[in-house]
Amino acid sequence: MKILLGGALGVIALLVLILALLTLFDWNRAKPWINQKVSEATDRHFAINGDLSLSWDRPTTPYLGWRRWIPWPHLRAHDVTLGNPDWASTGPDMARIQQLDFNVNLLPLLRKTISVSSLVLTEPNLNLEQDENGRNNWTFKKKDEGKSAWHMVLQDISITKGTVRLVAQAKKADVTARIDTITDGENTGGIRWKISGKLDRDKVEGSGRAGSLLSLQEHNSDYPVEAELKVGSTEISAKGTLNDPVHLSALDVNLKILGASMSQLFPLTGIVLPATPKFSTEGRVVGKIGLGSTRLRYEKFTGKAGNSDIAGTLEYIQQKPRPLLRGEITSSYLNFKDLGALVGADSPEAQKKRGAESKQPPDKVLPVQNFKTERWSKIDAQVQFSGAKIVRTENLPIDNLFTKVSLNNGVLSLAPLNFGIAGGKLSSEVKIDGHADPAKAFMKIAARGIKLRNLFPSVESMQASLGEIGGNAELTAAGNSIAALLGSSNGEIKALITEGSISKFILEAIGLNVGSAIVAKVFGDHEVKLNCMASDFKVTDGLVDTRMFVLDTEDATIFMNGSVNLATEKLNLAINPQSKGVRLISFRAPFYVQGTFKKPDISVDKGVVAMKAGAATVLGTAAAPLAALLALVNPGPAEDSPCGQLLAQAQKKPEAPPPGKTASGKTATEK
Repeated sequence: MKILLGGALGVIALLVLILALLTLFDWNRAKPWINQKVSEATDRHFAINGDLSLSWDRPTTPYLGWRRWIPWPHLRAHDVTLGNPDWASTGPDMARIQQLDFNVNLLPLLRKTISVSSLVLTEPNLNLEQDENGRNNWTFKKKDEGKSAWHMVLQDISITKGTVRLVAQAKKADVTARIDTITDGENTGGIRWKISGKLDRDKVEGSGRAGSLLSLQEHNSDYPVEAELKVGSTEISAKGTLNDPVHLSALDVNLKILGASMSQLFPLTGIVLPATPKFSTEGRVVGKIGLGSTRLRYEKFTGKAGNSDIAGTLEYIQQKPRPLLRGEITSSYLNFKDLGALVGADSPEAQKKRGAESKQPPDKVLPVQNFKTERWSKIDAQVQFSGAKIVRTENLPIDNLFTKVSLNNGVLSLAPLNFGIAGGKLSSEVKIDGHADPAKAFMKIAARGIKLRNLFPSVESMQASLGEIGGNAELTAAGNSIAALLGSSNGEIKALITEGSISKFILEAIGLNVGSAIVAKVFGDHEVKLNCMASDFKVTDGLVDTRMFVLDTEDATIFMNGSVNLATEKLNLAINPQSKGVRLISFRAPFYVQGTFKKPDISVDKGVVAMKAGAATVLGTAAAPLAALLALVNPGPAEDSPCGQLLAQAQKKPEAPPPGKTASGKTATEK
């Protein structure tokens, strides 16, 4: 017993001596050795610049028996720095900690386990950076030394007045988060943060709170998350939980988004969305987040885009070679004006976002905003959209919009793109290849069974009309905007009307100001019976040439020739009305439509009018007054225009050359 008791006392004395020596030892002498070993392991400069000390604490874990008497070492280091790689632009240090404290449980060291019971970081500053090529400063070079038998367990962590700066050059992001541990009230031990900075020239600010950092490594637990973020004019709020945060196997968050345009979400999400008016959505995000296997669903969201309502479900799937966005979106009330943003029509918000250099020119009608084709190859998409009722101020009856949007390896297609109009249907296909520079596009349109009486439901006299509008168009083009595509387009456009009536009032009802002025000059402001209309246009490099345009009415047959330049938005049309039968007192003469889309100019051939007026004056002085009327007589054609022949010609299928080619097969450069 004496030997055992003496041996035990000797061991205790030895331990006390070792603890005393460790306590009295000047640990600052060990700093060069520690700095060297950590620098070699990380291949970065590491230094403890301030004081390094050791003290002893009682175990924080409620052990029983003799284990509770073994003290734990408490290491404290001041001014700890870890260097950045040479290419980093955020300064010499990746990390700088004003004070680092941690306790170590000695017993697990016997099992090659470093068990840190408490890690306290006081005023840590961390710079995370990623360059344009994807390199980052938080990935360290792997040492080819095999797998270590040691592993580390962290039981508690606390951050006081921490700062994390993230710089992502490819996304033009420079964001700083200030993090602090919650020490009182609800969610004690959790963290709260505030964010500020820039993302793609937009101001970023936000705040939030979450559970304890340590609980992120717990299994089968709910990790609370609450955040509010504002990026430019986009506001995002989220509240919910992460289930099993170790594997992030289940995310369940209520998400609200408010912004100027859905396209502005790309820098935040990497998901290509269309340009829209000001929008807001609210829904539930569920799914799984994993390395290379993220799958999220924005379930049963509702909201508005402009004055239109939207609802649906979208799913994001991370996969190779590109992630996929798929789902369905519906709208029961779709305002026609809200579709303008989809084709690049400017809004005040869009102009402010893009800056003065990319605004819509005041003298242009066709949208000049460039497509962001560089984004199209970042993600694939399969989204179905349908709009039950479409409303526009001119009361044009449009309904049942349906399209399938597909984005596959940088090629965007809307096939089909259909909607009902006035009892008929307009079917189309659009395909744009974003890989080409400029982008190459193909478009096919077919209008069938559009009824005149349904087209103008508020015009009482139209209700007896049986006329229908039909037409076909096939165009190809190369360009990076709607204006550029139309300005370089090639193909054919054909349209016809079987019968009906036409008036200035009707054309005003659908906003055709040029047509309204033409009809007013030809017919005056009254309705006339329309026998048929047939048109055939050839499009070459954006120049629309009239191969045939005949409008046959009960009073006259109107012929039109000339061109419309879609590239310069200039009009150059000559319209020649020919009266039927004998019409007395007719000053009807050819007139011209010139000017631009923005400011069309319509003028009458003054020479013909002057000749008729002069002849009437001469006859009036030289003969009886009745003879003067002969100069104002238009004999007109002997027969009505052959509508059947015209309609047959207009019904021939239009053709278009490959995108970027003319009908002769030459490119614009070769021409």
